[in-house]
Amino acid sequence: MVIERLKDDNPNLWNPALQALKSEIRQSTTSMTSVPKPLKFLKPYFDSLKEIYEKIEDVMTKKLCADIISVLAMTNAEGRESLKYRLLGTPGGLVDWGHEYVRHISGEIVGEWDEIPEAPESEEQKKVLIELTKQIAPYQMKLNAEAEACDLLMEIERLDMLEQYVDESVYQRVCLYLTSCVPYVPAPENTNLLLCALKLYRKFGQAPHAMRLAMQLNDKKLIEDIFNSCSDWSMKKQLAFMMGRQNTVVQLNDDEDDRNEDLVEIMSNTQLNANFLSLARELDIMEPKTPEDIYKSHLENSRPSYASAQVDSARQNLASSFVNGFVNAGFGKDKLLLCEDGSKAIYKNKEHGMFSTTASLGLLLLWDLDGGLTQIDRFMYSSDENLKAGALLACGIVSCGVKNDCDPAWALLSDYVLNDKPTVRIGSIFGLGLAYSGTDRLDITSHLCTVLSDPKSSNEVIGVTALSLGMIAVGTCNTDVTQALLLTLMEMKETREASLKEPFAKFLPLGLGLCFLGKQEEAEATIAALEGLPEPFHSMASTLIDVCAYAGTGNVLKIQQLQHICSEHYEPEEKNKENKKEKKEKEEAKDDKADMSMQQAVATLGLGLIAMGEDIGSDMAYRSFGLLLRYSELAIRRVVPLALGLLYVSNPKLNAIDTLSKFSHDADPEVAYNAILAMGLLGAGTNHARLATMLRQLAQYHAKDANHLFMVRIAQGLVHMGKGTLTLSPYHSDRQLMRPVAVAGLLGLLVACIDVKQTILGKSHYLFYSVAAAIQPRMLVTFDEELKALPVSVRVGTAVDVVGQAGKPKTITGFQTHTTPVLLSHGERAELATDEYLPLTPVLEGFVILRKNPYFEK
Repeated sequence: MVIERLKDDNPNLWNPALQALKSEIRQSTTSMTSVPKPLKFLKPYFDSLKEIYEKIEDVMTKKLCADIISVLAMTNAEGRESLKYRLLGTPGGLVDWGHEYVRHISGEIVGEWDEIPEAPESEEQKKVLIELTKQIAPYQMKLNAEAEACDLLMEIERLDMLEQYVDESVYQRVCLYLTSCVPYVPAPENTNLLLCALKLYRKFGQAPHAMRLAMQLNDKKLIEDIFNSCSDWSMKKQLAFMMGRQNTVVQLNDDEDDRNEDLVEIMSNTQLNANFLSLARELDIMEPKTPEDIYKSHLENSRPSYASAQVDSARQNLASSFVNGFVNAGFGKDKLLLCEDGSKAIYKNKEHGMFSTTASLGLLLLWDLDGGLTQIDRFMYSSDENLKAGALLACGIVSCGVKNDCDPAWALLSDYVLNDKPTVRIGSIFGLGLAYSGTDRLDITSHLCTVLSDPKSSNEVIGVTALSLGMIAVGTCNTDVTQALLLTLMEMKETREASLKEPFAKFLPLGLGLCFLGKQEEAEATIAALEGLPEPFHSMASTLIDVCAYAGTGNVLKIQQLQHICSEHYEPEEKNKENKKEKKEKEEAKDDKADMSMQQAVATLGLGLIAMGEDIGSDMAYRSFGLLLRYSELAIRRVVPLALGLLYVSNPKLNAIDTLSKFSHDADPEVAYNAILAMGLLGAGTNHARLATMLRQLAQYHAKDANHLFMVRIAQGLVHMGKGTLTLSPYHSDRQLMRPVAVAGLLGLLVACIDVKQTILGKSHYLFYSVAAAIQPRMLVTFDEELKALPVSVRVGTAVDVVGQAGKPKTITGFQTHTTPVLLSHGERAELATDEYLPLTPVLEGFVILRKNPYFEK
């Protein structure tokens, strides 16, 4: 009847008919499960209504008709007629037509916005769409559809408008959604999302959340600003704990000198060792363990033959030194070195073995600057260069991640950097790299740069210096360091090009890559500067710097580029008559293949490095690695286990363990070495029972092969690291933050393992200690506002992703209740089980300060 009236020639009937139609549609648009009946009925008359619209002359009636056609256009999939007629209709009242209509218009706004050309005359068109958005965004916020409002503002690149629509009741959900979108958007939009969320957190006084995002952005000025603008001293201490975990130190305001000392002490991690030992006492694991407690040889069911018992005893003594160091790391006591006849254990090793064995003292005394250095001091003045070098490296390891005003590591190590003996040089240089990793200290980097230009420096010394410089300047784009390393590369190209093919040459581009860790496009100028290098080295170096620049970003385009590099195949030459010309061609082809293989190895490692920050990316990368293991060149197969170790470090996923277990028996020894080491990295610090059993079986299987057995022992030491209280994972704060220092330490070891026979299984096993930079306790310790230990009940369970869920969903599942201090495994989250205290940070991890709840009643 209404349609008939509209088709009538009498204009006076049109307005009442349209009003009747409007009220009929509005009453029925409440259902979201099906198309409302009036719209279903009106669909065949869509074109008729458009014709009626053209013949209406009265302005108000015409606008009302446009409104109705706009709503009806939802049932018509072609074009953007909903938006077209919306703009021709009544200016306000868009939201009165219901939620489904608003969603439809939002979608059309986004499509229209994308097609608007970048020109001054299109500004008016954009303004019209922004006016519509101003009606939609507050409506969606009111209906708990924050995600849709954020999506709309993201698509039209107007996140700056979000702040005016967010109030105290929704800001947490909005910020959670924005930060969870970061891995899925390209630069620079990811930075804009973080800055927008940070602005909202600061507006509502959430300093810990804001600090976490500032650290994610790696913006030192912003970190300083948030820290210094905080007026609550207990909160400042909490922020200082967070910065200590991330190895970030800021300049403090000088107006509160006495209290500032406390903050500097917290930021410098001075109490880390004491707090770790109190956790160990609580868990009753202070009793030192011997390597035999880890190997459990008595469980092996093979008969010990004389030959197998005596396999390369020096190599096994060295393995025991590493295992002893890893298992008792941070406990300050053991049954091998820090006992009355500790020196005997050192002298059981060969020359280079004594270097690593002495350095393992650094792991035992980890983070204990006051007590540790005095125990290492007795070896500092030894006449044996290996003992001296080991003691110097131990000083660096002890200072790893802990800062002190007296700078003991600098005072002890700086004099030996240009020593005549290369071993002593390496000990002091690598020690400085570990002790000051992430500090970007100008005096130390300039002192180490002199080693690069010193004619007496061997390739190994130059490689270790480059790694140390990269660790100190990690993620800072330090121009002095990058210029010094580029100069060294150019000089090597001019004077000794053959040395670019040696294993330690890879550490020069790694040092450059670490300077640009996570800095994305900022590395492009340095990559361009490598153009002059000879091809075998150039493609590998540029790929290595590139993957470091995108570490942990999950950048899909970079991953595709790396997969393309890995997919290149080189067919073997056909056998035919060889004259001189053919021989020459073959040699060239051979060179190309070798060159390509090194770039492919680095690209494979890069896949793990870029994808490790995000779960979906990790699963996709795991599938790629499965294909690479089956169908790729040998050089790639050798590195895939290392990439898996990086992807799942301290996260023993069963599918990854099974894959690595299979390749630990591989016919190619280097694939097997790296697979065994990766098993250790996967279970690092977890005491994983299944992994421990697998490694014991591998020890039996490889009992007669010294190198394989050495790797198995190292892996066993890593799995039981810190007796199951430590982690190597670079991610913390609910896996939101990546510690650049930890990534640098892991990369130092993994890049060395690309040539595992010449480095780790040769005389450069000291490179294992680069993981010391990544070691952190995986604990939750609670304090009161005076920083005294405060045991409280907490629920620890598997973390649940609650982004975009309605209401107040539970953030953990399958929980158990414990009393702090407690251990947190990968993927676990803790929450307070009492209302008596309020945590000063929403993420219960590491050190957390609790405040009395003023509204709590017993």
